[in-house]
Amino acid sequence: MLPKNKSESKGRGRNFIYPKKPSGRLYNYRKWVSYVLLLFLFSCPFLKLNGEQLVLLNFIERKFVFFGLIFTPQDFYLFALAMLIFIIFIVCFTVVLGRLWCGWACPQTIFMEMVFRRIEYWIEGDANKQKKLDEGPWNTEKIWKKGSKHFIFLIISFAIANTFLAYMIGSDVLFKIITEPIAGHVSGFISIWLFTFIFYGVFAYVREVVCTVICPYGRLQGVLLDNQSLVVAYDFTRGEPRGRIQRNTLEQKTGDCIDCGLCVQVCPTGIDIRQGTQLECVNCTACIDSCDEVMLKIDKPKNLIGFFNQDFIAERKPYKIGLKSYGYAAVLFVVLMVFSSLIYKRENIQTTVLRASGTLYQSRGTDRTSNLYNAELVNKTNKAVKFTFRSKDSSDQIDFIQHATILPKEGTVHLTFFLIRKNNSIKKYKTDAVFEVLANGEVLSTATTSFFAQPGNE
Repeated sequence: MLPKNKSESKGRGRNFIYPKKPSGRLYNYRKWVSYVLLLFLFSCPFLKLNGEQLVLLNFIERKFVFFGLIFTPQDFYLFALAMLIFIIFIVCFTVVLGRLWCGWACPQTIFMEMVFRRIEYWIEGDANKQKKLDEGPWNTEKIWKKGSKHFIFLIISFAIANTFLAYMIGSDVLFKIITEPIAGHVSGFISIWLFTFIFYGVFAYVREVVCTVICPYGRLQGVLLDNQSLVVAYDFTRGEPRGRIQRNTLEQKTGDCIDCGLCVQVCPTGIDIRQGTQLECVNCTACIDSCDEVMLKIDKPKNLIGFFNQDFIAERKPYKIGLKSYGYAAVLFVVLMVFSSLIYKRENIQTTVLRASGTLYQSRGTDRTSNLYNAELVNKTNKAVKFTFRSKDSSDQIDFIQHATILPKEGTVHLTFFLIRKNNSIKKYKTDAVFEVLANGEVLSTATTSFFAQPGNE
């Protein structure tokens, strides 16, 4: 019978998994990748570029910042396009490399396996010691180990909650919540502790259930993967039939798998990789390291478990990227080009000019005609702008009803004005009117609308 890394804990309501502490070359790579990603995650809300934090996702105030670029509700089309790019990228990535994201870059896996699980190993020991401690009586040792572990879990969850809120509301607002009296920031104080207990519950109790049940990404694998997709897999052609090493047998009639069960014991989701690709597999590669260690001890080639596609395992076909992957990559490239061009053309000052509804043109004496307009200027930067609003045609005249010359940072101003044109320059009933917004002699934004007048009205 295969050794299991799970045991039902009394009073807990579900089977808890006790994975054996992993080690090996790939695990060391994962640690360094995790350290870099954790540094990036915890630093982004507190580092600033052009006066703004590197990443801000403030859904309440509808303000989004990515590496110095401020996006407002007027840029929602860019946000929608970015989400489409993200989805296509995930699909393309999964078709080629399976669920590698989950094991190497997902915040849930990084925190669980590289932070909380390692603290658990440090305080309670490896899998067998943890299981024995959970099943044992509540003595001084158990109280001390459990208490210290969960206390550290709470502290880390508190840090994660504060970082999460820094992304949501901004690090400056978070600093005020922490430093100023609670009475002035009751909702912020409650939010910090609410998210602290949510993260604590996820990493102390829910754990791998997030990956195996809650997260929908794992269930997409069955749709996205094909026979060319690289996944963590067991080479059953080489490994079967399984059997223990017989020291006194001259001829070994079994495969390379000696049925030691270490690949099951180190799995953080409790599966047996030898049963094929499963939605619970997060491609963490812990089973690869454990199997390679055994293969070295018995003088067998490594990679009995490794990154394979089904065509290689079943028919020994060399790896090649399938046509479906190229198709997804082509779509992703096209959408990226469209997105990049829109970002390049994006203006820091967005100007919208519309004719006043329900109005026609107005005669101004015998030689001029005017149209009434409303304009809205949106500042997408974090600096106030002193601007000049004018018509691109120098012969036009603007008569302001509602005027402004200062555009506040991340704010808007509204202008109401008449555009007056000489009748002898009007050749058609409907012509274009182009307006410019200038600051320090530089054109920051332009807007085009229509001008109506009776041609030849001298």
